[in-house]
Amino acid sequence: MLADGTSRWVDVNGQLLRITHPDKVLWPDLGLTKWDYVRHLAQLAPYLIRHARHRLLTTVRFPDGIGGEGFYQKNIPAYAPVWVDRLRWKNTVYILLNRPETLIWLANQGCLEFHVSFSYRGENQVRALVFDLDLNRGEFSTVAEAALTIRDELAALGMDCFVKTSGATGLQLFVPIQPCSFEDARQVNRFFAMYFASKYPHWFTLERQVKKRRAPIYFDYLQMWHGKSIICPYSPRARPGAPVSVPLKWSELEAGVRPEQFRLDNVHQRLAKEGDLFLPLLNHAGHSIQPFLQALISLP
Repeated sequence: MLADGTSRWVDVNGQLLRITHPDKVLWPDLGLTKWDYVRHLAQLAPYLIRHARHRLLTTVRFPDGIGGEGFYQKNIPAYAPVWVDRLRWKNTVYILLNRPETLIWLANQGCLEFHVSFSYRGENQVRALVFDLDLNRGEFSTVAEAALTIRDELAALGMDCFVKTSGATGLQLFVPIQPCSFEDARQVNRFFAMYFASKYPHWFTLERQVKKRRAPIYFDYLQMWHGKSIICPYSPRARPGAPVSVPLKWSELEAGVRPEQFRLDNVHQRLAKEGDLFLPLLNHAGHSIQPFLQALISLP
């Protein structure tokens, strides 16, 4: 690492990267600077990239920290280094977060969140159903209890389910499936959403307009679609406390864990102890959704 007064330079896999304004505070409540952020992301890189690799990347940039103006960025900037992997999809050229040097370069741009597509590059299919449980009001224990109930119902069908925090107030459940089209996955996602909303109306709503929601949890089955994205496992969030979206053990939800426990400044200790709890999701053979599709065909 080199320094020239207003910048620091780091070598990442042979790429010499300039970190400008390293003392700029990105999370004022923690006093966490850009240089702190770079160091944390360097440690997180193997885990974050594992789940972002070959997926279209959308970042949320806060050049002046979370107290400043933020904006979403999909198109790769014209000034991006030539070694940053990219892919054109429709009218947008997306970054592919495939390398640690790309991650550190993005950190210098003030990218504080990393959202990824539901499918891999060149594929028009998904490998998991995703239930995005967005807590509108109430305590986190409410969405935790609801998620545990979904797990139990899926287990009764012989289906595995993995869970992670959103890094905000909600939970995101992933059900590994055999690769299928977005359209088929949407049908089954919708079936489960309607089933759970009808059986547990005190928990779930499918109402998209916030002011019309009467239940505390929005069951978002629509997000999983072409061109849409979800917060990547192990991505930080641009919120006070620098929370991180982390995979959980179900026993942790049962024990009353809270999402604010997992932060940029302590996630490394968790990873050293627990490892990547979403690695089995990547290696899962996947459940067939064909029985559900056949059953839906026979419904009036």
